[in-house]
Amino acid sequence: MDSTALLGFAAVSLTLALTPGADWAYTIAAGIRGGSPAPSVAGLCTGYLGLTAVVATGLGVLLAGRPSLVAWLSVAGALYLLWLGMTTARGWRAAGYQADPAALPGRSGALGDFLRGAGTSGINPKALLLYMAVMPQFVRSGTSLPVPLQTAVLGLTHVTITVVVYALVAVAARRLLRAAPRRAQLVTLASGIIMLGIGAVLLAEQLPVLARAV
Repeated sequence: MDSTALLGFAAVSLTLALTPGADWAYTIAAGIRGGSPAPSVAGLCTGYLGLTAVVATGLGVLLAGRPSLVAWLSVAGALYLLWLGMTTARGWRAAGYQADPAALPGRSGALGDFLRGAGTSGINPKALLLYMAVMPQFVRSGTSLPVPLQTAVLGLTHVTITVVVYALVAVAARRLLRAAPRRAQLVTLASGIIMLGIGAVLLAEQLPVLARAV
């Protein structure tokens, strides 16, 4: 694969991964909660693996050709973020390591954390933009490596970057806020509000698109 294209995409991927958003808010909340944040981070990265599979198999082209379908997916993502933000913000008083682990916000076991993470990244508008609009620009035709394999390599590159970035975010949140329950509560509340805000903005953006499509 063209190393220039790979490095260029990696730079874009890293920039997006370092940009705070819904993934960051969920990762920080996962880092503050009791238990390991690993299932949450693994879920986030699995969502990106799913998007990689969708694009590599050619379904991404089909979705890109159907703006109304993408809009519906974005609405689903917005509603999910609203729900996740509400549950996170609602449990802000229980955040921090001095609270009862069973009462921690959004704590639903490793599987629940994993599924929430997968849902957060799998229908994240930022991820859809990266995979369906940005990634194709770095795929080179006429090379020895088939387009689906190039797409898979690029997708796995993004997954690798997100594993590192989100793991560091979760660990940093845990270490910085472990001894500060009050601060952990405020950060958890802020994370929930951020998710609510992103979900509301996304919903407001997509509803006119759907209205024109009907």
